[in-house]
Amino acid sequence: MKILHFITSLRTGGAERLVCDLTPRLRDMGNEVEVLLMDGTRTPLFSELEGQGIRISALSEGWKAMRNPMALPKLIGFLGRNHFDIVHTHNTSCQILAAVAGIFNKTKLVTTEHNTSNRRRTWAWYRPIDRWMYGRYKAVICVGDETEKALAASVPSVKGKTFTVKNGVVLRDYSTVSPAREIASSEGYTILMVSAFRPQKDHGTLIRAMSLLPRNYTLFLAGGAETDADRKYLEGCRSLVSELGVDGRVRFLGVRSDVPELLKAADVVVMSTHFEGVSLSILEAMSMGKPLVASDVNGVHDMVQGAGVLFPEGDSAALASEIRHLCENPEDAAKTGALCLERANDYDISSTAAGYLKIYSRINKTIIQQ
Repeated sequence: MKILHFITSLRTGGAERLVCDLTPRLRDMGNEVEVLLMDGTRTPLFSELEGQGIRISALSEGWKAMRNPMALPKLIGFLGRNHFDIVHTHNTSCQILAAVAGIFNKTKLVTTEHNTSNRRRTWAWYRPIDRWMYGRYKAVICVGDETEKALAASVPSVKGKTFTVKNGVVLRDYSTVSPAREIASSEGYTILMVSAFRPQKDHGTLIRAMSLLPRNYTLFLAGGAETDADRKYLEGCRSLVSELGVDGRVRFLGVRSDVPELLKAADVVVMSTHFEGVSLSILEAMSMGKPLVASDVNGVHDMVQGAGVLFPEGDSAALASEIRHLCENPEDAAKTGALCLERANDYDISSTAAGYLKIYSRINKTIIQQ
């Protein structure tokens, strides 16, 4: 099959990481696979995917490209010049654009639902648009059972076309990875959170937890901010750090391409968030065998329960207590890390690729029969 994955950019985030890990494996399974971006800005993920031999095209370049109305005629033209058996979209802008473009070229559309919630679902006026958009898709892949249930509750018309395929990560041998020096050289205990700065996340609770921990604890925050709302959220986090007087103990690392090295160096990894689909940041941490502490919310609970440590959403005191216990009780930390590593084995990217390909094949078979 000839397959196109269409995503806003390869800047940062779980969906972007999934595309980089998934598309080479779909290619290695005997398919012709390409990636199309709304914003073709070169990033570490862009270079990584290009280095694996995946053809990457872009409709435009720069932040504004992800909201440029001219992207639609460019997409229609691109799909008209290039035939694909499957066009697979990620993120809202791509979902909508492909749904409209598909009217003109009879494209077989598939999309991935990456989260248990999004802003669109809070807008009553948008529901008819959502119903129409999902109606254009042959299949909607949900990254977890909680994600599928939440989508069905919001858009009942998707019944019969949703499938759950768990997100996966590349399960590498990290034994030879060298710890990132900037974390490893830090005195005392080190905490790490790897996540894009978006309102969906809850960095604030983690920052407040730092104000409750002793001075020999240092927090490292890796991730960037894409949209205006994201940058406003990031500035709010920086302001909170200053307000609480933890400036010297909270360090913003920006977008990083050496996440395994950062994880290797940290004592405890945290994911503080309001909701998730299946968090690749959580999976990466668990695949490193690191003790993980995460918010007990939709999209996280099932992944972490019985392996890592869950804390009540937004409870900075509980989070601080769990972090301190793991840091100051190395035997418990080692046991938690071992359980996390065992859980990560359930989320191998090879299984994800096989699940996607099975759905693609089913759609193509149905179309051919029609």
